[in-house]
Amino acid sequence: MKSGKAGRFRRIVVDTESGGQRLDRFLAVCMPHLSRSYLRKLIDEQRVLVAGSSAKASRRLTPGESISVYEPEPRPAEPLPESIPIDVVYEDEALVVIDKPAGLVVHPAPGSPDGTLVNALLHHCRDLPGIGGVERPGIVHRLDRNTSGLLVVAKSDRAQLGLREQFDAHTVGKHYLAFAIQRSGAEPLADAGRFDTLYGRHPVHRKRFSSRVERGKRALTDFTVLQRYAQAGCTQRILKLRLSLHTGRTHQIRVHLSDAGHPVLGDKLYGGRSQRGLDPELLPDRQALHACRLELVHPLSGERMVFESQLPRDLQALEEKLRRWSRS
Repeated sequence: MKSGKAGRFRRIVVDTESGGQRLDRFLAVCMPHLSRSYLRKLIDEQRVLVAGSSAKASRRLTPGESISVYEPEPRPAEPLPESIPIDVVYEDEALVVIDKPAGLVVHPAPGSPDGTLVNALLHHCRDLPGIGGVERPGIVHRLDRNTSGLLVVAKSDRAQLGLREQFDAHTVGKHYLAFAIQRSGAEPLADAGRFDTLYGRHPVHRKRFSSRVERGKRALTDFTVLQRYAQAGCTQRILKLRLSLHTGRTHQIRVHLSDAGHPVLGDKLYGGRSQRGLDPELLPDRQALHACRLELVHPLSGERMVFESQLPRDLQALEEKLRRWSRS
């Protein structure tokens, strides 16, 4: 395996359900923060070992095999402005609120050095560079690549400080819409409730998080079931939910729903097995999760501000398919 002066080694054990998968596809699920092209590059550069030996991307895996991945340390570099279309919901001298589409990475990272929201913002906001650091200018929170919706960005150091204080104090209102599938054998969710758990790294799958840990930080998510979809004679149930975050843990909604037996529809990392056998028409190309409402206090004026975003077209189309499916 090639190595360098700095970087990160990761070890992943192939679980039973992943037996027979291609190496590149398995890593894409286990390491969703890296693009497939970058993973392929690591494999081609022999930075990925299977059972101690280099392997091709097409290699079929066996349960229990150990995979070692070496990620070179990213070279600090100033992101370049790129003319990428972005949907600006609101903007003034202090902040800009974006409605992020699914598939867009928020900031540059290994495997996604460009084509990110930061690159787009640097083109849109000429005075953004240097605010809060070179690599993540103005970024005070984030959304997963395949989650869509509202995200606020600071345009000055003073604005960033004010926004960070609100996020750290958990006073920012963060509300989401999600479609989830009831796992076979899982207890139905109540019409409304709260997930109040510890939260940390999954004890076995190190690329996942879990609310079933003995030690960790506290994680709070409120939920309300808006609609239950079911087909006569079919055991599968799909729910539309509204969720509110009181903490901001990585993958928090996805983990809380999955651990409650209702993984987000289209979530390959936390709910892949639950969706086998589901009508392909009802499987979105990404996790069906959308940040629909953002409530905050303007960091300069002190004015309370509320922003809302409708479901994007792909999730609107999914909702219509679910209506038809439940009536058939």
